[in-house]
Amino acid sequence: MEEKILEVLKETFELDSVDKTISQQNCEAWDSMGQLNLVADLEDAFDISLEPEEIGEMKCFEDIVRILKSKGIK
Repeated sequence: MEEKILEVLKETFELDSVDKTISQQNCEAWDSMGQLNLVADLEDAFDISLEPEEIGEMKCFEDIVRILKSKGIK
């Protein structure tokens, strides 16, 4: 799951490389529009629907992992 998340982050934000330290603080492309694109890409990649509260909590890689695990994604 983690590798797939990293791949989605890399593609969504058009980055050359990405690691588990990525967050809104250190990724210029992760702005409000980037967040919407990321949510759509994660929902497609993992065949899930994210709630507004979950979307608001997504500020870094670890947040995404935690939220997806809570939805039963392994």
